[in-house]
Amino acid sequence: MGLGSYWGEVIEVLRQIIPIYDKVNSYISLGKDKEHRIRGITNRVIPGNNILDAGSGFGNMSKTAEKICNGDITITLYDPLVPMLKNTSTYFAKTPDMSCGVFEHIPFKEEQFDAVLCGYSLRDAINLRIAISEIHRVLKKGGRFVIVDLGKPDGAVARAGVSFYLRAILPIIAFIVGGRLGLKFGTLYGTYKRWPQNKKLKGLLLEKFSHVEFDTDLMGGAIMVAAYK
Repeated sequence: MGLGSYWGEVIEVLRQIIPIYDKVNSYISLGKDKEHRIRGITNRVIPGNNILDAGSGFGNMSKTAEKICNGDITITLYDPLVPMLKNTSTYFAKTPDMSCGVFEHIPFKEEQFDAVLCGYSLRDAINLRIAISEIHRVLKKGGRFVIVDLGKPDGAVARAGVSFYLRAILPIIAFIVGGRLGLKFGTLYGTYKRWPQNKKLKGLLLEKFSHVEFDTDLMGGAIMVAAYK
């Protein structure tokens, strides 16, 4: 499971949509992206934690964690796109540590982080099982892996509804908000097709983690997950 060879196309699209990424993402999540990040992170990141924001984009997950913890956390941003990382420095009062790379080869030692955060990014893993294993490796014992992302509902009716939204409605919203460049958000549907159903994702996490808390919204089309090492 994962994007496999489709990853290269997705990364190129992400590179192109950097100027409108944040704005469009808020609209296509029906304005609930902030709420979902707060729900996912609250009580999973605590003051004093050392966190890795993996697939960080502009660092929205770590910015949320920083606000919840009144700034008392240490942040490392990790993303495959250097231009994305360069943009993040303007969003933080103190520029976080940064590193560039993919989920499958995380360049940090074992048991280094109290929490790893993935906001709308784990879905872009080349190999999902390897990505989960690498995240597990860099987490301390008792560490938390927090995922906020699209969900693929287990029920056929809800799954069809979410699929229709991503395939047919999302491109229209993205075009209205982001112009012609917004049409490239249609690539999201390709990542969704390769994303496991919610129950299967929980099972994958339980292969490595001792306990998984799985919360959903929007008919299962949004997930907020915490996996404990």
